[in-house]
Amino acid sequence: MGSLSANMPRVAGESRVAPDWRRVAYLLHVSRALDALEEKTLVPEKKVLYQFSARGHDMAQILLGLGLDHRHDAACGYYRSRPMLLALGVAVEDALGSSMARAGGYSDGRDIGVVFNYPNRQGASALPMCGGVGAQYTPTVGWAQAVEYHRTVLRDASYEGAIGVVLGGDASVASNGFWAALTAATTQKLPVLFYIEDNGYGISVPGHFQTPGADIAANLASFGNLHVLSGDGTEPAEAAALIAAAQAHVRGRQGPCLLRLRVPRLQGHSFQDTQAYKPAELVAEEWARDPLPKLRAQLVPALMSGAEWDALAAEAAAAVEAAREAAERRPVAAPETVLRHVFAEGEAPVLGGLRAAGIAPRATDTAPRPEGARINMVTAIRRTLEHELDTNPRVLLFGEDIGPKGGVHAVTLGLQEKFGESRVFDTSLSEEGIVGRAVGMAMAGLMPVPEIQFRKYADPATEQINDCGTLRWRTNNRFAAPMVLRMPVGFFKCGDPWHSQTNEVQFVHAPGWRVAVPSNAEDAVGLLRTALRGDDPTMFLEHRAMLDTAWARRPYPGDDYAIPFGSARTTVSGDAITVVTWGAMVERCEEAARLSGHSVEVIDLRTLMPWDSAAVLASVARTHRCLIVHEDLRTGGFGAEIAAVVADEAFMQLDAPVARLAMPDIPSPHNPVLLDHVVPSVVRIREKIDALVAF
Repeated sequence: MGSLSANMPRVAGESRVAPDWRRVAYLLHVSRALDALEEKTLVPEKKVLYQFSARGHDMAQILLGLGLDHRHDAACGYYRSRPMLLALGVAVEDALGSSMARAGGYSDGRDIGVVFNYPNRQGASALPMCGGVGAQYTPTVGWAQAVEYHRTVLRDASYEGAIGVVLGGDASVASNGFWAALTAATTQKLPVLFYIEDNGYGISVPGHFQTPGADIAANLASFGNLHVLSGDGTEPAEAAALIAAAQAHVRGRQGPCLLRLRVPRLQGHSFQDTQAYKPAELVAEEWARDPLPKLRAQLVPALMSGAEWDALAAEAAAAVEAAREAAERRPVAAPETVLRHVFAEGEAPVLGGLRAAGIAPRATDTAPRPEGARINMVTAIRRTLEHELDTNPRVLLFGEDIGPKGGVHAVTLGLQEKFGESRVFDTSLSEEGIVGRAVGMAMAGLMPVPEIQFRKYADPATEQINDCGTLRWRTNNRFAAPMVLRMPVGFFKCGDPWHSQTNEVQFVHAPGWRVAVPSNAEDAVGLLRTALRGDDPTMFLEHRAMLDTAWARRPYPGDDYAIPFGSARTTVSGDAITVVTWGAMVERCEEAARLSGHSVEVIDLRTLMPWDSAAVLASVARTHRCLIVHEDLRTGGFGAEIAAVVADEAFMQLDAPVARLAMPDIPSPHNPVLLDHVVPSVVRIREKIDALVAF
């Protein structure tokens, strides 16, 4: 029995190392046995609730996974990617136990079993996949960019040759995430492989609805800086040659590659899908392309006998049965543990953030040490970013126009000139790409500081923002993605529906995100530094009206000054009424308190997640009245949460109803006269204070 490598077709750039075909065959049998066990037994018994067969996709995926052997390689797949996970080294018991939602495995039963992750310090990792189609692309590109940063800026030779690989189906090439990732990878010439499994359908929708001609490889043939390969993923030799060539191209730092392999989906999209929308002749044609008998025909008798092939199948079946017995013995996770790991708890994840990389952030000081003249918020934020860039080489700033221009609000002015384009850089116009890349960078041990130019522009990145926040929880602290997402919010000299929204409540309602809303330069420094040296993704909201206003100016409080999140500040003391506010409304509330003639206590929350309910309740216990003022819309605004807590926990101490003053439920109007009519003003705040005190 001779080697098969001599008979394999040659593809430019391909490695001459032949696959371990025995390993390929064994893992293919394991994958098929897992699919059969789930379909015939575990799904009917309701022990597996979500099942996606990999039949037809499996052989090529195994070849792909076996080629990922660098310890800084990372791949991110989708719901049909279990064969690749097996090839990366995921234990069969973990794979099956995760499908059964038992303790251990990918998520401790928190996430669907096919939504996998695999942090691997000894070899290639599988980045946490997401439930949304196309959401896997930009984080993988971020990982690839981090690989290059480690290699070229931090000069870590261990990253030489590492790559990122992202898997997607043919339907996913229509998604925002795919095009955002493709743009970033090609403009930056990043070491990433786009591996597209084309089975012709997105559930029931044919491929010609996803891309013209139903062939993304043909459509991208002339795309700049992209090496495009295409072929049959069911032919063992052809698939192996194409995968080897694609990986060699990317490892050789020749730029990104897109590899499209045609594969049949031999079962429905999921267990419930009968494929009734497919003509019978098409189903027959697909089964005729099954890679399992094709692999047998290639290996028997060239590499092994029929008996050896059958023995491999029996060995795989026995391994799956043993894994089933072990998985059945696994308990369901203790229900109370499901509340853990929304935020960092002191225990570093396996991958993600500075602590997982073995780096302890610099110590902080909660006491301000004012120095120099009063500075505005723009200068305070810039100086804080500059210091952290200077003292932590893993900090990166990026976004639209933050380079030579210094940002549309001049916050990053001069930072690229000082730290270079590898540390402070512009991006393509894609918020999905900005935030998604930051997720991948954070998982690779960097501290990304992405910027979204205005609050409304974050909407295209909503999926990445939400997925980032849940990442630590849904992987049960196996992965985390700490970052600081800077975002100007609110009105300035005028308003409008596109640049002047706050809507901070949306981020408060996104589990896993810290939310900071400084009202002045000193607090901006303290909160930003806490975020930059912290372990959680943080939304840092910079109010446009406060960036250069005289009221918000404060002396710089020192290079290590940090404010613990969830620590409000009482800016005005009083005993007649408590006014709770944040952001641009703090100045107005202070002025209204002064003009009212009453003994008013003003509390600046400073952070909304977490928020200092203890300080608010303690104040209300003294004043017996509470007014909440915010710029965001009244209905469903964060003030409603504060009011509910006060009513729930301090009802018997109230001498007047809990009141809110906020924007009516309309977008921010452009004309200053119209804007002043709807944003809480000093006059209206004072009138509300008077009414509540007189109640």
